[in-house]
Amino acid sequence: MDAVVLGTSGATAADVLAVARAGARVELSDEALTALAAARAIVDALAAKPDPVYGVSTGFGALATRHISQELRARLQRNIVRSHAAGMGPRVEREVVRALMFLRLKTVCSGRTGVRPEVAQSMADLLNAGITPVVHEYGSLGCSGDLAPLSHCALALMGEGDAEGPDGVVRPAAELLAEHGLAPVELREKEGLALLNGTDGMLGMLIMALADLDSLYKSADITAALSLEALLGTDKVLAPELHAIRPHPGQGASAANMLAVLAGSELTGHHQDDAPRVQDAYSVRCAPQVAGAGRDTMAHARLVAERELASAVDNPVVLPDGRVESNGNFHGAPVAYVLDFLAIAVADLASIAERRTDRLLDKNRSHGLPPFLADDAGVDSGLMIAQYTQAALVSELKRLAVPASADSIPSSAMQEDHVSMGWSAARKLRTAVDNLTRVLAVELYAATRAVELREGLTPAPATRAVIEAVRKAGVEGPGPDRFLAPDLALADTFVRDGRLVAAVESVTGPLA
Repeated sequence: MDAVVLGTSGATAADVLAVARAGARVELSDEALTALAAARAIVDALAAKPDPVYGVSTGFGALATRHISQELRARLQRNIVRSHAAGMGPRVEREVVRALMFLRLKTVCSGRTGVRPEVAQSMADLLNAGITPVVHEYGSLGCSGDLAPLSHCALALMGEGDAEGPDGVVRPAAELLAEHGLAPVELREKEGLALLNGTDGMLGMLIMALADLDSLYKSADITAALSLEALLGTDKVLAPELHAIRPHPGQGASAANMLAVLAGSELTGHHQDDAPRVQDAYSVRCAPQVAGAGRDTMAHARLVAERELASAVDNPVVLPDGRVESNGNFHGAPVAYVLDFLAIAVADLASIAERRTDRLLDKNRSHGLPPFLADDAGVDSGLMIAQYTQAALVSELKRLAVPASADSIPSSAMQEDHVSMGWSAARKLRTAVDNLTRVLAVELYAATRAVELREGLTPAPATRAVIEAVRKAGVEGPGPDRFLAPDLALADTFVRDGRLVAAVESVTGPLA
């Protein structure tokens, strides 16, 4: 894999994913090193003057009124890292920590923070050595940066605290640095603050959620199409001309995906047969509208992420004209909002998928399918409790959709009196994305079984490709009751690792 090279103009989502998930090497460009040195010269000049400058020669937050003498400034920078590394709770995932470390380094390389080039190089060295500081679930209010999470990372840079090595074993950071020939960093004026003051954790989690949701929204279009097919629904509602008169881009894309999956099916269009119905239920007919709205929400979230990736988030910042100015750019509201928007969209997508699954299992609404898709209903319970599990997940997703960003709790003696809670929004979105995968896996499991029970009618080529692939993955088809949890786990993995989308695209070509 090629190295990710950081300059002064930010990074891309692909860069974040490469470093966080694929372990790509990070290098600093000559442009970044030059900018770092120039900004540091400005900070050093200000530090030598008797006038107090926030973050350089003063305390922080509510303690910013105290002027700090030169002999105490190195201690001040160490102390802010140590005192702010106050996280509690479970460990945060390795990919999240790598993302926030990389994104903090991205801002440092902008030349707007006043951090020395050698500190930036040490940050890159830590990433490249595969050393991942232990970061805890709780400690960020999403304002003044993701303070506690970033502090735990800075602490490891100083050779303190605990970290996970490349082998996955947690050990003292000092030992891991020594093993990899890395020297602990001695922080100087402004540097401790600059390593803590960013929206990097919430942004990293947003970028990874968007990558996961890109696949999951395609998966949702596929499972919706399979359910429509299994219910003998009509694909006429997916016609491009119907969606052109309500031109939401996401809606059109979802309808096109479903239409591609259903191309060549003998199961669609039977809604006027034995039990005539004018229209399919909303959960079937309105699938593109719901999934499309989520897709458009994702498009807005990507725009916010791209702006953040191009930003230098710190306080104070070194401006191009040499001024060092305080600001409020560390406030996480822009990121927090879209994290919450996505959690709402995810909950709704899961909710409509669960309704389709329930319809497949109900003999009064499934248009000829056996109760609960059971082999011998009464003796067999079929997929009854699989839907219970799906319903439990959807109920949890509704709770996770309650916005974190609508809350604020004052801190720092009322100096930081309005915060974004963006880190919390990001943490619950990660859980929501995980649960959405499981919900879609249950719909996939039910819909493929239902299609196979429609004897005498040939499903679409894409559907046949899905059934063949999922059976090859070990997920069993119709038959008597069996231990269901292993099948559902295999279906979950099949959705999660992208094989569902790949099976369809092997027939249809790339989905939107």
